Amino acid sequence: MGPLSGVRVIEIASLAPAPFGCMILADLGADVLRVDRAERCGPQAPRPNDPLSRGRRSIGLNLKDPAAIDVLLRLAETADVLVEGFRPGVAERLGFGPQVCAARNPGLVFARMTGWGQDGPLAPTAGHDIDYIAISGALSMIGRAGESPVPPVNLLGDFGGGGMLLALGILAALLERARTGLGQVVDAAMVDGSALLTSFAYGMRASGAWQDKRGSNLLDGGAPFYDTYATADGQYVAVGALEPQFYAALLAGLGLADADLPHQHDKDNWPVLRQRFAAAFAARTRAEWEREFAGTDACVAPVLTMAEAPAHQHATARKAFVEIGGVTQPAPAPRFGRTAAATPAPPPRPGQDTDEVLAGLGLDAAAIADLRAGGVVG
Repeated sequence: MGPLSGVRVIEIASLAPAPFGCMILADLGADVLRVDRAERCGPQAPRPNDPLSRGRRSIGLNLKDPAAIDVLLRLAETADVLVEGFRPGVAERLGFGPQVCAARNPGLVFARMTGWGQDGPLAPTAGHDIDYIAISGALSMIGRAGESPVPPVNLLGDFGGGGMLLALGILAALLERARTGLGQVVDAAMVDGSALLTSFAYGMRASGAWQDKRGSNLLDGGAPFYDTYATADGQYVAVGALEPQFYAALLAGLGLADADLPHQHDKDNWPVLRQRFAAAFAARTRAEWEREFAGTDACVAPVLTMAEAPAHQHATARKAFVEIGGVTQPAPAPRFGRTAAATPAPPPRPGQDTDEVLAGLGLDAAAIADLRAGGVVG
């Protein structure tokens, strides 16, 4: 099931961006084998409920043991992709860097997920999403005028600029391998990816349509017709009425079509527009506004919580959310007409597939028992 059926991926367990990228690959049909730490494995190990871990198999390996590295390299011989998220140089020190793996399997795509990339002055240092998007320029764009930048959770660095572009890089490398037969290293860095996400804003800046002044631009909450507003019940609606016809529909729905308002793009009078819009939206509840704008092109939507979003009529119609292992979560995306993705399996317990995977390498029960007794596998 899924367009990546038959693609074999080895994922060295890590946090957030690499698991998200591997979740995408697994959702689309790839056979993803996660290498968990041996010490996390055992019959009492709880099953994770993290959606980022769904759809995998799991083997427990102690990668500080040369015998475990030998198992990993044997797995790499028949894999298409290996994904690791260590700091630069760690995989090499452990004994499974790209050159070692390429000697075993020249067609292997070796994907590396880091914050700062494999080189540069910050490459060996620690960081988190907020640091990467700060350096890339993305964080400076988000927030209200005159206030501090607002972290957009960890969506821009970890997931958009990190895991999503990791998955894209892997797919591009696999496509190139189909022509040449050779794998290559994919250097996916969150600082690069989050910068890439700002490309549109750089184009607007070059044309004079964007200022390095937070909360004063068309798409950053500066425009009163592209913002959120509180409703009478303490909820919020989102407004994105950019084009003239959509703006006209907004004014009609608000009962302001015949009001003496400043022109939509008169920036000096945006505070006046914002005040009128805020007063109008505050007079009715979110549900009332949702009914008022239903079926129109005013580009007004309710701001839903994570608890509410799965129950929205559009989400239910498209089956945009699924329940896996008792956890409601987003369904695989995008969708394919001929090779539809299946509903992902629940996350595995760490190491639950160790014996099956080792047996697939030709090890018998006694050999597996010896590896487990020696702490090589979990």
